[in-house]
Amino acid sequence: MKDYVFSNEFTKNIDAMIYTCGYENCEPGHSYGPLLRNGYMIHYILAGKGIYRTRGKEFRLHEGDAFLICPGNVIYYEADQKIPWIYTWIGMQGIKIKSYLERTSLLDSLVFQYGTDPGLRSCHERLFEAEQQAKNRDLLMNSILYEYLFLLANRFPNRQAVREENRSGYVEAVLRFIEGAYCDPITVQEIAEHLCLNRSYLHRQFKAVMGMSIQAYLLDYRIRRACTLLKNTDLPIHVVARSVSYQDPLHFSKLFHQKKGISPSEYRERARKPDTP
Repeated sequence: MKDYVFSNEFTKNIDAMIYTCGYENCEPGHSYGPLLRNGYMIHYILAGKGIYRTRGKEFRLHEGDAFLICPGNVIYYEADQKIPWIYTWIGMQGIKIKSYLERTSLLDSLVFQYGTDPGLRSCHERLFEAEQQAKNRDLLMNSILYEYLFLLANRFPNRQAVREENRSGYVEAVLRFIEGAYCDPITVQEIAEHLCLNRSYLHRQFKAVMGMSIQAYLLDYRIRRACTLLKNTDLPIHVVARSVSYQDPLHFSKLFHQKKGISPSEYRERARKPDTP
């Protein structure tokens, strides 16, 4: 492969795009920087070795390594004097690029290895081929970019982001379940079984997001629904109680008073009383 450098027009796709890519067989001691870049770039070392400096750190890299350049970071890299590196690079810009890379661990590690999976390296090679296209080149290159980002997220997942995404998903599932089944005498154990999760684990995830237990939220939700019925219908108290899963109206009234500070009948009376000037 001959040396090549490709530059693209960023305004064609503001979300995410390849703004530059290339391949270079460096001369001994060839250096770049110190300077700032305005996009994210990943260099993959095909052969040889060199150094990469950023964020006050120096990395000594060789064949098989890759390094990430982030906008806003002063960077410097230099080919070895005896065995200069050969590398290929991909430059990415767009308002969504950072959020995509946040799905990976690369923003923290900066240096990594593709490993034995040929998919990541092939993206570099296919970008060179795509650059030769005369028509719809930007679409082809962006399709490779999204595949590349997908492979990076799978190969180098941000474990914290995955945990937070899972936690958020569990909480949403609990909220949907309660919304659809609050009128039945459901338990936290039944909710956990419905989601195929350990009850204690689900409790911790829910409380971390909502700041209360599932049981407390379920009670709060049922009382809120009861308030709506008391305010907007003429249903007897015992019917309201059963409509939010409580078969014993006395137990319901006790719980209602604990949450609202007044009885259900007093709440209804106050809710319907016209405001006085």
